[in-house]
Amino acid sequence: MLLVAELGLTLLMVSSSTEASKSSSLHILRAQKLLDYQSLELQKFYSGARIYFDGQFHTVADPLCHFFDSVKSLANPIGSVVDKLLIALTRIQVLGKSDDEITRADEVPTIDLLKKIGFSDSIVERFFQPFYGGIFFDRELGTTSRLFDFIFKCLALGDNTLPAKGIGAIPNQLASKLPPDSILLNTRVVSVGLGKDQTTSMPSVRLENGDVLQSELGVIVAIEEPHVNELLAGTNVIEPVRSKRPARSTVCLYFSADRDGIPVRDPVLFLNGSGKGIVNNMFFATNVAPSYGPPGKALVSVSLIGLFDDRSDADLIDEVILELSGWFGGSVVGSWKHLRTYRIGYAQPNQCPPTDLMKNPKIGQGLYLCGDHLTSATFDGALASGRRAAEALLRDGALIKV
Repeated sequence: MLLVAELGLTLLMVSSSTEASKSSSLHILRAQKLLDYQSLELQKFYSGARIYFDGQFHTVADPLCHFFDSVKSLANPIGSVVDKLLIALTRIQVLGKSDDEITRADEVPTIDLLKKIGFSDSIVERFFQPFYGGIFFDRELGTTSRLFDFIFKCLALGDNTLPAKGIGAIPNQLASKLPPDSILLNTRVVSVGLGKDQTTSMPSVRLENGDVLQSELGVIVAIEEPHVNELLAGTNVIEPVRSKRPARSTVCLYFSADRDGIPVRDPVLFLNGSGKGIVNNMFFATNVAPSYGPPGKALVSVSLIGLFDDRSDADLIDEVILELSGWFGGSVVGSWKHLRTYRIGYAQPNQCPPTDLMKNPKIGQGLYLCGDHLTSATFDGALASGRRAAEALLRDGALIKV
């Protein structure tokens, strides 16, 4: 089996906790089965967030992890006491559902679900929009309620973490289990084709250098949705993918700061609940994983929702610095050094209703698709989609020829 993949830049957090290890939830078990958590040296975030609203920060916390913080937060303006009780009830509700029930449930936009549950406008605008908007890259929360329930369940079962050696440690660990020389790096695939008899012949893969790799078992194509058409143009096995929905985009900016000069030491996520400005969320990455920066230096990560095509990188940097100076003070933020800006046009597929999170991976004889556009745009979705494609290939009788 030949796996064709394109890697993009993304920030992911994986789940790991004692409670999760006792859970029968498939998405937790799938990651635990494939990954060696201990060698990843997972570094935990604070189980909650600090929300910037009305000129100051307010803490929201998971009562199971930070009970006293959660009690103190009952009186803050990030939602009412009723809102916080509704969060607890929603948690109980999603934990009572299987992953399959969530995936196949009736769906509405997440914003409609939150209103139906009874959450107030204040907690929707000040917490749910920046928090889930940052996960879905969708501040309006038009994303399917199926995905909201799934993420809510994941967060209830585990901790948000980052691998000590960076998110690249995950694919590196998976690759280390494969036979030597089974992965070709820096080798662009330009097309996947079938023979003249598309019902019996196995597909081949053409590389940019002109080489053609002939598959004996089948080909699994793992590629972003916008590139599916161009890669499979010669196969005539699928309908063209022409999504009318705009992809979810983000801009990530990174800064360096003196570790002694940053305003907090906690591994906490900061959310913009003010409804103003362009920053959606940010955190001090070295507070979570000290290995993300050299001694004495802090790594600052800032995320925006959208691509901001109308602004240059320089303008975005200036705007972010000005905005965060209002959060932490100009003398603090003014000393930060910009490192890199990443504009990610296709961060996720658009998953507004109607959705089909259980698409058939088989698209032709010996030809299969996997990716977040076939299932949920989550870390779990990537694992599940790849596994489904491999199982479909094996189920179709693609056995190793001796």
